[in-house]
Amino acid sequence: MIDLRGITQIYPGPQGPVQALRGIDLHILPGEVFGIIGRSGAGKSSLVRVINLLNRPTQGQVIVAGHDLAQLNDARLRAARRDIGMVFQHFNLLSSRTVFDNVALPLELAGMAKNDIRQRVNPLLELVGLTALADRYPVQISGGQKQRVGIARALASQPKVLLSDEATSALDPETTGSILALLRQVNQELGLTVVLITHQMQVIKQIADRVAVMDAGRIVEQGRVIDVFTAPQQPITKRLIDEIVPQELPATVIDHVRQLQPPLHGGSGQLLRLSYAGERAYQPILSHLIREYGLDLSILHGQIDEIQGQAFGSLAIYVSGQSGPLQAAIAQLRSEGVRVEEVDTGSAQHV
Repeated sequence: MIDLRGITQIYPGPQGPVQALRGIDLHILPGEVFGIIGRSGAGKSSLVRVINLLNRPTQGQVIVAGHDLAQLNDARLRAARRDIGMVFQHFNLLSSRTVFDNVALPLELAGMAKNDIRQRVNPLLELVGLTALADRYPVQISGGQKQRVGIARALASQPKVLLSDEATSALDPETTGSILALLRQVNQELGLTVVLITHQMQVIKQIADRVAVMDAGRIVEQGRVIDVFTAPQQPITKRLIDEIVPQELPATVIDHVRQLQPPLHGGSGQLLRLSYAGERAYQPILSHLIREYGLDLSILHGQIDEIQGQAFGSLAIYVSGQSGPLQAAIAQLRSEGVRVEEVDTGSAQHV
């Protein structure tokens, strides 16, 4: 559905050229919710505006639904943009127009007849839950309701792609949840491809199928959300995930592990972090280790959560026993698809 190839974006700046995007390659599948996450200044908003050519890239190809947008003339580009709806952080509603009229605006600009506009807008207001507020003005509705108007307006042209640029960052957590649920509903019922820009990993966790992590104008990591959560590769990804699954053990726990007495009779002890997903989250992994390998085990920190209906878990444990069985247990865990990190408590603060 969307192919970005070698995208570079350079802006003029007071101290010289600023390179916002650095050789971005990205493939987004039809019908998926694709998240793009990064800290402020990572380049994610510049990237999403390249997709509909609001920002024309300095270099590279932008291919949407088989069309290389940069090669289209003005008329064909306007037509192609009708297939790409956009939802903004600050709603961008016209205060002098009612809810109905705000949704109808792109249809009016396209020259659609009034009766046809009514037949298009009314079902959209029902979809976003605003039928009863059709005659109200933006000042008379809440922030979440304004964003629902923005979503309905973005859908008015019956696009194939919906771009969401920090659409929930100005909303409270409860309203954010309802807007994300609406975006997922739109994705499923209308078959839209949704591209979601955010700096919040909680948003990615709730709605995205796949995610790309941006840092300093580059994509540094991407993959299925469940895979990125359970096996992050880059430091920036680990810091973002820390908002959902804490990566750092409390200092008191680290101190306790350091003070543990070495096991008797030539045994050893090891602080481990286990990460696992799917059915493994419900399997009696730890009790099996105790029975099979004769190990002693202390649970120090952990949680089980869910992404898109799939469970994932993160667990910090201290395991002690004979060195041979301990290493065999670690090898078996890895062979069963559990990610195991052996943590050196003398130098590491993260598990």
